Amino acid sequence: MDRPHTPLLDRVRFPADMRNFSVEQLKQLADELRAETISAVSVTGGHLGSSLGVVELTVAIHATFDTPHDRLIWDVGHQCYPHKILTGRRDRIRTLRQGGGLSGFTKRSESEYDPFGAAHSSTSISAGLGMAVARDLKGETNRHIICVIGDGAMSAGMAYEAMNNAGALKSRMIVILNDNDMSIAPPVGAMSAYLARTVSSRPFLSIRDFMAKMAKNFPGPIERAAKRADEYARGLLTGGTLFEELGFYYVGPVDGHNLDHLLPVLRNLRDSAHEGPFLLHAVTQKGKGYAPAEASGDKYHGVQKFDIATGQQHKAPPGPPLFQKVFASALIAEAEHDERIVAITAAMPSGTSLDMFAKRFPKRCFDVGIAEQHAVTFAAGMATEGLKPFCAIYSTFLQRGYDQVVHDVALQGLPVRFAMDRAGLVGADGATHAGAFDIAFLGCLPGFTLMAPSDEVELAHMIATMAAFDEGPIAVRYPRGEGFGLAPVPDRGTPIPIGKGRIVREGSRVAILSYGARLQECLKAAEELETMGISCTVADARFAKPLDTDLVNRLARHHEVLITIEEGSVNGFGGLVMHHLAHAGLLDRGLKIRPMVLPDFYIDQDTPRKQYDIARLNAPHIVEMVLQTLGREVLPRQARA
Repeated sequence: MDRPHTPLLDRVRFPADMRNFSVEQLKQLADELRAETISAVSVTGGHLGSSLGVVELTVAIHATFDTPHDRLIWDVGHQCYPHKILTGRRDRIRTLRQGGGLSGFTKRSESEYDPFGAAHSSTSISAGLGMAVARDLKGETNRHIICVIGDGAMSAGMAYEAMNNAGALKSRMIVILNDNDMSIAPPVGAMSAYLARTVSSRPFLSIRDFMAKMAKNFPGPIERAAKRADEYARGLLTGGTLFEELGFYYVGPVDGHNLDHLLPVLRNLRDSAHEGPFLLHAVTQKGKGYAPAEASGDKYHGVQKFDIATGQQHKAPPGPPLFQKVFASALIAEAEHDERIVAITAAMPSGTSLDMFAKRFPKRCFDVGIAEQHAVTFAAGMATEGLKPFCAIYSTFLQRGYDQVVHDVALQGLPVRFAMDRAGLVGADGATHAGAFDIAFLGCLPGFTLMAPSDEVELAHMIATMAAFDEGPIAVRYPRGEGFGLAPVPDRGTPIPIGKGRIVREGSRVAILSYGARLQECLKAAEELETMGISCTVADARFAKPLDTDLVNRLARHHEVLITIEEGSVNGFGGLVMHHLAHAGLLDRGLKIRPMVLPDFYIDQDTPRKQYDIARLNAPHIVEMVLQTLGREVLPRQARA
């Protein structure tokens, strides 16, 4: 595929190379940067729409500020591709989200231009405030802190906690609200741009600060009246009263795609002597400059590889149903029979497939925004009144609401049902989105029931189990992507007896106990071991809590080796099994037990298959573990084949 013609971008390896460009040259650079971003993402896939929406903003920030000395923090990082291209990583941009390539998010170890790693939302203002306070304590008065946060990320309470703190500290920092969806913005045009330039200028700031100081010398009622008049006037002009109440000086809205507007405002903020934080409200358009993305309902938020001319995304051949869609279909089937069932998502309706549920039951599906803490306690409140809330949250995002899971759900024994998507390793999104820790962090909570299906049919049965269960909190974890296509998924699942696993393959010498979607790898390993004369039992645990102790005892008593397999961290399912065996006295009988878990390091983006190779949780690694445990020689894979 031909790369775009980019004569100006070819001259920019780092931001310093563009700081003597004229405004017209910066406009051309932005056009070339947009074309390069489209070209790169067409090869790699990724978050296109959000990156296209900040092209001019990225150019303007790097042209105005002295990055990396000035700290630029991107929230979430979905929009960081143009930033990566301008900061010494253009030669690797077509390795984005690939094994050994660039991360799809900002990453400290990747570049000095990424002062803070991101992938979960709403962290930028808190991190930026920490950097601002460190700057002040170290006396580095010439360093600017710039945080770019999207309107979606602004829905999280953490952003407002940080703003409240920053306003109280009167810390000098600039927060840029990248608004591509909010309705709070009045029309953006010449008048609003003029107002933004005016209120960010030195004369206006000086007059306002002077009047504020003068007002303090007035009697109380006059001072309060003057302050109210100032807020009222600025609220009429800009709509920024909310941010002013948090202690921020509001500037905007400005057209986030118009460099004639952006550049003078950013320079005014850079050069201002105002003490305290600024909020610059920039209105942008997701997918800007690429017609298929502009026309898309979801603005091409996340895309596969695609054809630039048509915008057609490359699709894999049809395969087994996705776990996410099986979950939603199973939940719809249960909700058809029980009007108490409701569903909650934290800004991931399509990612969790709850958009399917919302279409069927619009009044029983709730998208609370990027607010996992609220989602959990919201569900808990519903449960107190007899509803059956299903809280569908990615495993990695449920970490954000852990205190609420402990205090508001588990401690009160409330029957909230957690559907934890993206369990295990997730491919191109890398370590930040891997669901590695939920078995451990939920397994330690009293009264929690934990399940993991080995395939998509089992998931349908587990959703039915959750719908019927009303004795406390219950959670199911399942992976991203396609199932295994082993059998048709039933129209409606059948509840599974709580705490009961199953034997899938009978053997005699080695027992392999799988929790979750590694079961097929366990069966492959058992087949290979059988050719070596090693007879294997393979069991599907189904439950981590309550553990099927009868099944575990049977495996321990009648086998020489017990291997546990899970797509989770240490101290998860394997830890629960070993805890039981120790107290049952079964470790004293010479049983050789080996838990196989995700390794004690983070695994970067790659294909899921390669990630599980790195984690050593595929069939060949199970075979090697068995052979090592039995003291047998481990031959190279080629020799075994």
